[in-house]
Amino acid sequence: MAAQLYKTASGRLFHAGSVAIITVGLPARGKTHVSRSLCRYLRWLGVSTRVFSVGNYRRERMGSIPNNWFDPQNVDAHNVREKIADECLDDLIHWLDQGEGQVGIYDGNNVTEDRRREIYTKLTAHNINTLFIESICTKPEIVYANIRSVKISSPDYVGWDPEEAVKDYTHRIERLEQNYETISDTTLPFVKMLDVGERIIVNGVVGYLQSRIVYYLMNLHIRPRKIYFARTGKTLNDASYKDDGELSPEGHEYAMKLKNFLLAYRAQGSAAEDQGRSLMVWTSTRRKAKQTAIPFMNEGIAVKHHSVLTQMNPGEADGLTMEQLKKKFPEEVKRARQDPYRHRYPRAESYHDLAVRLEAIIMELEREKNDVLIIGHETVLKCLYAYLFDRPESDIPAISIPYSFLVEITPSAYGCKESRMRITG
Repeated sequence: MAAQLYKTASGRLFHAGSVAIITVGLPARGKTHVSRSLCRYLRWLGVSTRVFSVGNYRRERMGSIPNNWFDPQNVDAHNVREKIADECLDDLIHWLDQGEGQVGIYDGNNVTEDRRREIYTKLTAHNINTLFIESICTKPEIVYANIRSVKISSPDYVGWDPEEAVKDYTHRIERLEQNYETISDTTLPFVKMLDVGERIIVNGVVGYLQSRIVYYLMNLHIRPRKIYFARTGKTLNDASYKDDGELSPEGHEYAMKLKNFLLAYRAQGSAAEDQGRSLMVWTSTRRKAKQTAIPFMNEGIAVKHHSVLTQMNPGEADGLTMEQLKKKFPEEVKRARQDPYRHRYPRAESYHDLAVRLEAIIMELEREKNDVLIIGHETVLKCLYAYLFDRPESDIPAISIPYSFLVEITPSAYGCKESRMRITG
């Protein structure tokens, strides 16, 4: 909830009422990735959002089940799975009816027209706005890559041999394909995402919040990639924001170490799935950030400068130590302790202001298919880290991105993973 523009007594925003998003599609098409990514983005906007996963409900009640349970001809198994799916949907409806949230995401296959019409009728009876999101993939290599990277690490396949897990899950998909019907009922509001976002079809989408959801989906993809965070090098006058100084000798040495370390790390650890992705470097337009990226430019690596990546403006607190702040702004220091996320010193920005400013770069980051290194000030990296890891706004000021460390972030369907490495060399 970092970039929430305003608050209401009901906790609901944009005059949108309650909204249910229903995923549609065969397994390994990116539905869970879409569900969790969209949930994270809406929470970032301040919209109370929750994912209701049919798969999780099934695992909680039945554990791991044999493949024949997904056979459409197995009527008993079908009835049990449908009962669990209805239980999940009922919980979503109850959550929205009680005013506990605004957007519920129903993450399941929902592959038949009859099932989708049943869900739509049920939600409409509770005055819940509905949007279907169908994930379609016509490229076998993408489906296979998704099975390997996501499904063999899912709770259904704990302890399985990876190759056996791939075979089993592929067989499960083949069973479900027998009954799969793509959305053709144009009376339903829907978005179709084809081939991990290469093409999008939108039908009957109405409302500001729903339009924001479509805008986000237009920037989303599920291709594997890496995101790296690193601090800018130190300057000759590191405490001053206004000075925008040159890198110090230590800062130049750090910039070279960062380049050498990251390129060596990528050359060593490149897995087959990482091949073919270029590295891009993003920085702010501040002098120290641009100079930290120069060693990468000299290697022929593309560097982009974004003004929105500029650090949080400290205003009249610029260059002051804590003791000086206490003397000059004693009341402001007290307010900063009470609400470090929203507080601004005179003529300064708050973390909240910075989070709102960063939405444009968040969209570009979601859209980018290559690996990205973001070289930035700690205030900027804290906000981006909070977005990627779905952390609450209250956590942002305390997040630590240490100097001389490289943070590697790997987005996946079940959330981001990170590793932190000291920059050596």
